[in-house]
Amino acid sequence: MRTVIFRTIAPYLAALMVLFSVFVLLRGHNEPGGGFIGGLIAASALAIYGIACGVAAVRRAITLHPMSLSAAGLLMSALSGLVSLFTGQPFMTSQWWYVRLFGVEVPLSTPMIFDIGVYLVVVGSIGSIALALEERESD
Repeated sequence: MRTVIFRTIAPYLAALMVLFSVFVLLRGHNEPGGGFIGGLIAASALAIYGIACGVAAVRRAITLHPMSLSAAGLLMSALSGLVSLFTGQPFMTSQWWYVRLFGVEVPLSTPMIFDIGVYLVVVGSIGSIALALEERESD
């Protein structure tokens, strides 16, 4: 399925899907969404780009091996739960910090760090599976 139209539109569609996945990731605290759904959308973007342009193009675009991305996300999620132990609270208790950036107060939290870790785990694992299936199909 490497038609000219699909190869032309796939990079733009994949970029739009990754942008939407980040939106879904960041709105997951107050509305439906979060790291898992955002990660699935981003992994779908990688799969679409891989189908259109080939697995080698996707591997060049993400620069890291997908399983390395998954491992980094798992580590990030685990470390976000350990922060509460240093404050004398139970494991995975939410911690909040308020940082001022450019005159705007930005709330940072351990649930957000956990969601970003889940996002990376899903993108890495599902992306790795999709790329492996696409490589196998092209053989």
